[in-house]
Amino acid sequence: MLIVVAILLPGGGGAMSETTRRFFDALERHGHERVLKKTNGTIRFDLEQDQEVDHWFVEIRGGAVRVSQRDADADAVIRADSAFFDRMVRGEAKPLPAWLRNEMTSEGKFRFIVLLERLFAPPPGARHPRDVVRDRGRRG
Repeated sequence: MLIVVAILLPGGGGAMSETTRRFFDALERHGHERVLKKTNGTIRFDLEQDQEVDHWFVEIRGGAVRVSQRDADADAVIRADSAFFDRMVRGEAKPLPAWLRNEMTSEGKFRFIVLLERLFAPPPGARHPRDVVRDRGRRG
């Protein structure tokens, strides 16, 4: 699986937050996401702040992730306010419920909205279900 992220800064610059930049940089550095090994496609994120839009293009091919700065058509386009996107990156908001509440919008293939759940941090204090069961077994 390959994810390509492209950052386009309109007018020579954008209002991109450091949280957003670190999120996409981490995708690029990691390079391969095991949980996306059966996924192929592209997602463009249009993040708005102060009348400017930063475009991030993500290409996924068999789990491989790449980041680049290019404007391109995508299988899905996700639009959100930059500050709200930062909340998703920190795990304070989840993509699917955000989409249902219209805090972010999309066009194209819906399956990529569901896929986003795998890319973002879990909510603060969240634990994997297996860890919860294992800890209960130790106490019992």
